[in-house]
Formats: sequence, C-alpha cells, structure tokens
Amino acid sequence: MADALDDLSTQELHDRAIRRAEKHLDVKFFWSLLKMIPAAEALSGDEGEAEYDMQFSKGLIYDAVHSGEGELGEALRPLFIDYLRSHPDA
Repeated sequence: MADALDDLSTQELHDRAIRRAEKHLDVKFFWSLLKMIPAAEALSGDEGEAEYDMQFSKGLIYDAVHSGEGELGEALRPLFIDYLRSHPDA
C-alpha cells in the first residue's frame, strides 16, 4: 500500500484522507490538518494567507476543504500519506 500511495496525485491523497476522516469522524485528523495549514501555506510561499488563517478560523475551514490543491496540497502531501498509511482501511 505504501508504494501505491506515493504514486497517487496530491489531490487524490487529499480526497482519500478527507473521505476516510469524514467516514470515521476523525476530528483528530482534521485538527492536525487545520494546525498544519498556516505553516504549509508559508512553506508554499503564501505567507499572507498563513497570517490571515492564524487570525480567522473560517479561513482555515475553507482551506481544509481545498487543502489538496496546488502548492498547499504539495506542502501537505506528507500529512495525507502518513494518515492514509496509518489507516489502511481508507
């Protein structure tokens, strides 16, 4: 399964992780995703968005839904892979 995950697109990893977390009501995963988004945005060069998210949780929720897209998704890719490897039932 580990090799198969590495071959998936970041968007597919995001979608699988989100679906699995929703199915299992995994608040811990969503919380870790929300905590990592500002740092991932800064890493991907969007420091303004990271600052905004630190101040407004509404932005974080929107970002969590779209966190598999673009440079943000690439910065969060290791989180999605780690989560899916830890929960092979996804």
